[in-house]
Amino acid sequence: MSLFNRRTLLALVAAAPLAACGFSPVYGTGGAGAQLRGQVTVQEPTSQAGYLLVRQMETRLGRSGTASRYALDIELATDDDGLAINTAGDITRFNITAKARFALRDTTTGDVVSSGSVENFTAYSATGTTVATLAAERDALERLMTILADQITARLFTTRLPV
Repeated sequence: MSLFNRRTLLALVAAAPLAACGFSPVYGTGGAGAQLRGQVTVQEPTSQAGYLLVRQMETRLGRSGTASRYALDIELATDDDGLAINTAGDITRFNITAKARFALRDTTTGDVVSSGSVENFTAYSATGTTVATLAAERDALERLMTILADQITARLFTTRLPV
């Protein structure tokens, strides 16, 4: 058996479990990514963190038109905690945690198609100037909202949507 035939055989054997478990591409025909693209209206944000999360969700799911099939409601909570304190008693590192509860509703029936919650954290340093600390805080918040948007999107893409 030539080396090419062995590689082909190995590739087929490796792909067999994926075909058996119902694997299908997210953006393929009938995949959740294709069904959700441009069809989800994300709830209006009420805070800076909410704005960043909605912006990232619209980047991943596309902006919806006037008549979208789904509505995504998100309840977001964030918290800042000091992590490191120097000998003078100043906090030099902060941790930002966030939890987002979400529900994807079908706008035609009003049924909740998918729901859940995701949470994560990120940190930033407060050892520089005030401007540097504020910039680090904004960057950390943006990174955290990107992480949450990725987690929510991954959950939505694994949902079996009604046809």
